[in-house]
Amino acid sequence: MTSVFKKYKVLIGFFVVFSIVTISLFYSVLKPSKSLPIYNPSDVNPELVDSTVQYIANNHRIADFKFTNQNGKVITQKDYEGKIYVADFFFTTCPTICPKMTDNMVWLQNQIKNNPKVMLLSHSVTPDIDSVPVLKKYALEKGVLDAKWNLVTGDKKDIYYIARKSYLAVKTGKPEEMYDMVHTENFVLVDSKKRVRGFYDGTNLDQPTEPGIKNVKQLLEDILWLSENDK
Repeated sequence: MTSVFKKYKVLIGFFVVFSIVTISLFYSVLKPSKSLPIYNPSDVNPELVDSTVQYIANNHRIADFKFTNQNGKVITQKDYEGKIYVADFFFTTCPTICPKMTDNMVWLQNQIKNNPKVMLLSHSVTPDIDSVPVLKKYALEKGVLDAKWNLVTGDKKDIYYIARKSYLAVKTGKPEEMYDMVHTENFVLVDSKKRVRGFYDGTNLDQPTEPGIKNVKQLLEDILWLSENDK
């Protein structure tokens, strides 16, 4: 029996290797390849979208912008040109979801700080309160890295419109108060072509979520995938 095995061991080894390679190839072909959707206003909850753009079903892009960051520097779309970035909306005095969102954004910052393709952008929904000194104090307290993450303030109307016309991520507030905003927990993933590629629960780092909702660790996975496949 041993002599028979020795006689055919090369042939047996060939068939074992051939079987492994064949199974691997079949698996790679049958396994669905990862992809990320491209979101347009018509794909999103109408409550989060300005009525003037709700009909748009293709070629949606983040509009040009001009805000001021925690260091008093003017930040525009040029600072994010060719970058993958995560945007959100917050305010420094928020006692509910903002602290958790900020903690998770800090975690995300620490994961992508050495990736030159990725940045972060947080917009205040109370820009009249969140002045440059207030944002700077907040940034220092939270450990914001200036080169990776801009906390921005500006004209409330401009922030309102970019939130609802571009990022599709903020609800309207009191009808009697013009440009009032109720921010959500959404982190918005934007690719290097200024297209919205995903919405994530910024309050949830790694806990299971409802179908169709992703957490922040899943956001990181998608960022890393985009870093290699953003075409």
